[in-house]
This record gives sequence, structure tokens and C-alpha cells, in this order.
Amino acid sequence: MKKPLDFGSTVNHEDEIHEACGVFGISNMDDFDTAQITYFGLYALQHRGQESCGIAISKNGEITGHKGIGLVPEVFSEKILDRLEGNVAIGHTRYSTTGGSSVENCQPLIFTYKGGKMALAHNGNLINASKIRYELEDKGAIFQTSTDSEVIANLISRNGLKCSDLVEVLTKTMEVIEGAYALVILAKNTLVGIRDPWGMRPLCLGKIGNSYVLASENCAFDVIGAEFIRDIDPGEIVLIEGGSITSIKSKFNKPHRFCIFEHIYFARPDSSIDGASIYRSRLEAGKLLAIESPVEADMVVGVPDSGITAAIGYSRQSGIPYGEALIKNRYVGRTFIQPTQQLRERSVGIKLNALREEIEGKRIIIIDDSIVRGTTSYKIIQMLKNAGAKEVHMRISSPPVLNPCYFGIDISSKEHLIAANYSIEEIRKSINADTLAFLSVESLLKTPIGAPVNCFCTGCFTGEYPMKVPMHLGKDILEKNC
Repeated sequence: MKKPLDFGSTVNHEDEIHEACGVFGISNMDDFDTAQITYFGLYALQHRGQESCGIAISKNGEITGHKGIGLVPEVFSEKILDRLEGNVAIGHTRYSTTGGSSVENCQPLIFTYKGGKMALAHNGNLINASKIRYELEDKGAIFQTSTDSEVIANLISRNGLKCSDLVEVLTKTMEVIEGAYALVILAKNTLVGIRDPWGMRPLCLGKIGNSYVLASENCAFDVIGAEFIRDIDPGEIVLIEGGSITSIKSKFNKPHRFCIFEHIYFARPDSSIDGASIYRSRLEAGKLLAIESPVEADMVVGVPDSGITAAIGYSRQSGIPYGEALIKNRYVGRTFIQPTQQLRERSVGIKLNALREEIEGKRIIIIDDSIVRGTTSYKIIQMLKNAGAKEVHMRISSPPVLNPCYFGIDISSKEHLIAANYSIEEIRKSINADTLAFLSVESLLKTPIGAPVNCFCTGCFTGEYPMKVPMHLGKDILEKNC
């Protein structure tokens, strides 16, 4: 049997793509426990970052906080939450795409500017972070972390010395930073939300009682009982204080280019972003995949969890029954935390197991959201065949990943992307599938029903990025933070 092509370490069964962070904020004008509301908001956004988390909170303009390595319930106890008093707060869940974990790199960052203390939480990645950092260091700036979020914080501090108000400070900062970012900022008693001019990263506005909330996804609103109001527009600055909200449409607006991978993988199925339901997008992807790449089989199954909705769509369109063939152990952490490649590969088996009585003697169509390196796909197919599957046909609900991402998604350099180096037939042989097919780019762009037309970044599939990417980025010393 041919070994799978070696494209680096296996990270998890969804083939090692990771988003970076989730952000949350609340301006509490009711009798809520601000820290607890923020805690539950972060809990709902845990899927966006599982390395670390934190909360910063303002009481009468004084900002304090707590953050640490681990999941939300590991970092925060009732005792810690009771100490976090105030009426305005922001929170963050983090997954760093490069570099090691450290408390210093956890967010929110709390720093000082002319107007006093400020806290910042960031989802995205700046493509000019190194350039700005070098320029700031030449002017005497000292950095405590390896994140591009601290670059934003340092710019805000410096702009605060020469600007008359907070809006001018933030506008001047937006003039300099380039890339993808959704920011929630705490300045004394003011909650701020900012979305990058391209709208690449998600950010939305909600309300609970008389209190406004901000979050990366509106699934966080459902958890706390808040009503979704709208998505923050690309390039928009929102300031919330004392129960009132001010919207400033910046002059930096670009054509909307939202990250399509939110619909494929990152966002929770119960979220809607920019008018499009994530669940419906994945269902539609499965249906279109069945139209484009039909195959005779006995059962359609999805790789838990992100492949399941597309598998249901494929089943409905093809008429082939949907069934369970892979059982997920939901008490196992992400496989990338294992210290060696050997243990990482064993962890795929610990996290997933085949249901032999459903599989044996059957022709199986297995649906997954993507193939990046291919190592994990090989392990899953072998698992099915070892359980007695007669045939395993793999269908992917997104196009082949041909290019790296520079905007906050951990998609590797081109040399580590299997589809950038081998044909689909070579990949099929490598992962030991009977057949293999991907969804086309044209069909993928039809899946976010209700979203504006031509509003997506597809750079990882097409190589067409919404902005010019500096050539040095592959060797950037800064973390692609979140």
C-alpha cells in the first residue's frame, strides 16, 4: 500500500486548518453580571480559539483583567469572575497560528495611552505588521509580545499623543495598518468595535435589554439571550457608551472580501454572517458537490463535525442514505497539542473511531470540508476500510487549497499544500481513496445564500488576494496572531 505524501505534521482531523480568534464585548446598562455575560459569550466562541482566553473589564474607567492558557472554563473560575467587577468588558479566545503559547501573548492586551488605560482584542492578521514594528522600534518602542495585536496597541498609544479624541486616534491607526482585523477595544467606559475595510473577519452587533454587545459570531448572542441587530460594516467604527451607539463610516472602505473559509469550516453552523446562514451554506455545498461529482454508493457520511452538514446536503441531493460511520470522542482535546508526530497520528484514532456494523460491506461516500496536507484523510480512509468498507469515495466541500493565507488563517506555505504540488489523481492514490473530487470555485461562491455577490476572498483557492501581499511574509518573524 502506498504511503501518504508527507506534507508535515497532522494537526487535526479537519486537516489542520485553524482560524485564530473570537472576540466579544458588552456595554452593560442593566443589572447583569458583566464578567459572567462575557464568560458565556466567550464559551460560545470557544471553537474559534482554544489555546488561551481572557477578559478585560472597566469599573468607573479603571481597567483590570484576567487571562491565561487553556479553555474558557479552565482559565475562569467563579472566584475569578467574582473579582472582575465593572460594567463594560471585552473578551478573547485565541489560537495562534505560529510560535509558542505564552501568557504574554494572551489577550485582551491592556496598555496605556494618553487618555488612560485601554484594552484590545483582535481577530485577524496584519500583512504589514513587521514593517510597522521595525519603524516603531527605531523610534524607541519596546514590545512585550510577538503578536501583531501589540503593533496595533502601540500605534494607538502613539497616535494618542497627537490626536484630540478617540475617533481620530482610531482613524489614524486604520490609515497605517493593512490586512484583516476585527477589533473590540475598551477605553475607560467606551466599548469600540472596528472591522477592517475589506470586511475579511466577522464582527456583529446585538442587544440584550438596554445593553449593547459585540461578537465575532451571532451564536454568542443566542447563548446570552441577546437579539442580533446587524453585522458591522467593512471599515466601520462603532462606539458604545452610556446606552448610546455611534457609527462612523471610515474613508477606507474597499470592495467587500469576506473570508470564504468561515462558511466552509470556521464559523458555527448556527451563526449567520453578512446575511448568509452558515448551515445553509454548508448544506448547499453538499448539494452542489453531489451534482458535480456523483458516484454510486450505499451510504453518505460526514467527518465530524464540519463535514456533517455538507454530507446531509449531498445525501438529500443524491438520494443516497445518510448515516453515521465515524464516532467522535468529544472529550479528547485537539490533536495538535501532542508533543511528537507519532503521538499526533495516534490521536486521530483516539478522537475518531469507525462504526463497523454500519460500514462493513458497504460503498461509502465520505465528506470532509478540505484537504490541506492529506495525512489525516489517509488515516480516516484507512480506518473505514479496516472496518470493512467495500469502497471509500472521498468528496470535499471546497476546492483544492493551492495557496497560503496571509490574513489570519493557518494555511501553510505552498510547499506544504498537497494540492499545490500534486494532481487530484496523485492525491487520491496517496490517501487510498477509490475516487476523489472537490467542489469547484464557481459552485462554492454560490453556497452563501443571501450574501452579497462577489464579496468573498478566495485567495487560498485562486491565488487572487484582495490586497497586495508583501513578498517577505513567508519569512515574517511576527506571529500570524489571530
